[in-house]
Amino acid sequence: MAGEIDARLAELGIDVPEAAAPVANYVGYVQTGNLVFVSGQVTVKDGERHHVGKLGDAISVEEGRAAARLCAINVIAQVKAACGGDLDRVQRVVKLTGFVNSTPDFTEQPQVVNGASDLMVEVFGDKGRHSRAAVSAGSLPLGVAVEVEAVVEIA
Repeated sequence: MAGEIDARLAELGIDVPEAAAPVANYVGYVQTGNLVFVSGQVTVKDGERHHVGKLGDAISVEEGRAAARLCAINVIAQVKAACGGDLDRVQRVVKLTGFVNSTPDFTEQPQVVNGASDLMVEVFGDKGRHSRAAVSAGSLPLGVAVEVEAVVEIA
């Protein structure tokens, strides 16, 4: 039987993939107490990179927002693994940090990272409201446009 959050994901048409394996010497998440710290998740879907490039150059704000949303789906995959598959254990999305691969003059990082923030609220309701940072980066792993990391409280 699907839980409340799985039902909401299905309603939104979102398939949460298996949590991605790390590509270097780190783990996808660390749990300490009731907090889960999710490593930065990038725009990989079905093993392929998506949304490659820089905001302020080849990538529009709208595409950047879609990139952040994909990162957030990958964050949820890591949280699901941390919760043993039961996303109803999520008590609160505490914080998101969004890194935006952008040109030096680009200033719309908050609008881009809203793609991740909006998804957390769509999926978790008020438990998805979080603190946040949205910062520029000169480059990101694999050349992707966005990377998102998270801190989530679970039961």
